Amino acid sequence: MSAPSQGVTMPAVWCIVLAYNGVDLTLACLQSLAVQDYPNLHVLVLDNASTDGTPEIVRTQMPGVEVLEAGENFGYAGGNNLGMRHALTHGADLLFLVNNDTRLDPHCVTALVEETQRSPQCGAVGPMVYTWDNWETISSAGGAIDWRAADAINVGAGEVDAGQYPARTVDFVNGCGIMVTRRATELAGLIDERFFMYWEETDWCLRIHAAGLDVHFQPAAKMQHKAPLTWRAQSPLTLYYMGRNRLFFFARHGHGVQRVRAWAGAVKGLLHGVVQNRRAGDLAASEAARKALLDGVMGRWGRRSLTFTGAGT
Repeated sequence: MSAPSQGVTMPAVWCIVLAYNGVDLTLACLQSLAVQDYPNLHVLVLDNASTDGTPEIVRTQMPGVEVLEAGENFGYAGGNNLGMRHALTHGADLLFLVNNDTRLDPHCVTALVEETQRSPQCGAVGPMVYTWDNWETISSAGGAIDWRAADAINVGAGEVDAGQYPARTVDFVNGCGIMVTRRATELAGLIDERFFMYWEETDWCLRIHAAGLDVHFQPAAKMQHKAPLTWRAQSPLTLYYMGRNRLFFFARHGHGVQRVRAWAGAVKGLLHGVVQNRRAGDLAASEAARKALLDGVMGRWGRRSLTFTGAGT
């Protein structure tokens, strides 16, 4: 990366690429970061104990990229927290968390930084996220909490981008790409590791809101994410953490009648998953929903050692 122009102060951005296997995806992500037009950018790969040689391969093929090895799989929450603590210790002004299964438009980082500089109340900002196949189909144009249905919605998912989603304040942004200010981490803290993975960025964004800061969506920043648009394509392990952490989220953030309704809706959804998946012959998905419901009611959070009938997870 080139240095900033003389006399111009540019925030130090640390991009933390969270990796757990998928080294080819990681390299593609890093290649897209290497051509960013933002000059004051430091890239850190936080490896969550990959078994495919990710750390060594990245060090060999991308020698300008720093690699930090976690030693074990701490999930999205714990892995990113390790990376953020390291970055903050080394002078980061802005933290940009990026999943390794993403590709970024060359102007992505610049557009996000500019959004944080426009508003002093901006604590976090996310880009327009497209599907992996093209730069037209939206994966997420910001996020909205549906308290009635006890759900978190990626706005615009599956739609063709025709400019219908402007820059705005949103409930949350997708964790595959989220830029957070140092001030936000000081006021709201880092990611709650009890989530391990899924719903943690939604919780984090609501805590940033509660700290008096805003969460923004900026469509001038663009990236692609290799992820399915629906739950139906998810593994039993993913379904478990999504279901369990949904209970945790709504129990934590709901208030009064709203909390009761949201919790009841989340429980109903898991019960439906138990019954319908069993009827459909998907025993692994049914068991994932059952275990998610039990652990959620019992308050068992964090990483869990799980196996599912008929599944290799």
